[in-house]
Amino acid sequence: MRSSAETAPDIRVRDARIEGESLVVDLMDGRTISVPLAWYPRLLAATPEQRRCWEIAGGGYGIHWPEIDEDLSTEGLLRGAPAPRRQFASVARSETGDPG
Repeated sequence: MRSSAETAPDIRVRDARIEGESLVVDLMDGRTISVPLAWYPRLLAATPEQRRCWEIAGGGYGIHWPEIDEDLSTEGLLRGAPAPRRQFASVARSETGDPG
């Protein structure tokens, strides 16, 4: 017989939202993850409407924002993994009109 302590956590996405300068993600197991928007330049640069337009992806283990082509996984969020440096550079270039 398995006890509740032996049950694997359910890290699938239940809900996601922007609160101030943070991305907040509720998980199916009841936990809530909050990370700085600054870690994800595409989300930071997106309009409020684009940020609200998200969908659950990857069998529930990811979030996809189709209008800005951003994908985040719950595993990465739990690890505290910001976007790769190359994404920071490409977003900065696109905002300034610099081709690279």
